[in-house]
Amino acid sequence: MSHTAAPRPGTETETWARSAIEVLAGRPAVHRVGLAFVEAGGRQLSFTASDRQRGQGLDWCKVDAYEDVPLNNTIRSGRLICGSPEELAGRYPDFIGRQGGGTHALASVPLAAAGQVMGGFALFYDARQSFDGVQLGELRDLGETLGADLRRGQRSTTLPSRSLAGESVPVGARVATLLVVPDPDGVPAARHFARDTLTAWGVDEDTQDTAVLCVSELVTNAIIHTLVGCEVRLVLHQGVLTTSVRDGGTADGHANRSPDDPLAVHGRGLHLVHALSTRWGSQLDAVGMTVWCELDTTPR
Repeated sequence: MSHTAAPRPGTETETWARSAIEVLAGRPAVHRVGLAFVEAGGRQLSFTASDRQRGQGLDWCKVDAYEDVPLNNTIRSGRLICGSPEELAGRYPDFIGRQGGGTHALASVPLAAAGQVMGGFALFYDARQSFDGVQLGELRDLGETLGADLRRGQRSTTLPSRSLAGESVPVGARVATLLVVPDPDGVPAARHFARDTLTAWGVDEDTQDTAVLCVSELVTNAIIHTLVGCEVRLVLHQGVLTTSVRDGGTADGHANRSPDDPLAVHGRGLHLVHALSTRWGSQLDAVGMTVWCELDTTPR
């Protein structure tokens, strides 16, 4: 798995990760735990593992969410992937080839909360596993419990910056950003920005139309919810277009969302984004929210 070093996440998320690893490592026959969660742009994952603990902290790295390994595929698809090395070798030959002889079974489980996949965990077993209905049900329940805990931790984390410019992007990606004023006039400006940028990048017209519609809906939601405008970022990398919209919360710097369902208000636009995009997600923290969606592009 190719990766680059990454800074530690917020204190609450780091605490969640240490606690989650402790819980997962305590399961029968588990000798290693991998843990990843989706970054606000969706294209990259923050990853750590039980063998990456350093004192009281964890070493983190950023990995490509589209790398063809079980954990990344679980996070992208929301599917639980499990089996013995022999059963998984046909689908993941390089990944299985990197595993030592001490691993006799693997389970990759989504971390789900509020209808979204927040990340995932991978369990490496030193003994064969049946993966029967009872065990798979337990793993799914564990993924939902830990996913809900992760979401609560992210919501209480204050990021160093409200700006999307502070988030890393893959090497070689094309990036464009726009600050949107807290006014309805910002919506057409965001649409024109998206259209002009994607035309300059040579993105096909069908993808442009879908992306502009998604930008319009997400920016409209951000302006309705907050008083301080938002930021739009477009990232094009290896045929995948990622659109992110981050609002700055309320004028006093706090997220203004229902604690039970932060996406409930004006959800029609988000349902549309869900229907049109390949993947989408959101991250709510103490000072604002980022909603992102991905579209596969067709070269013109």
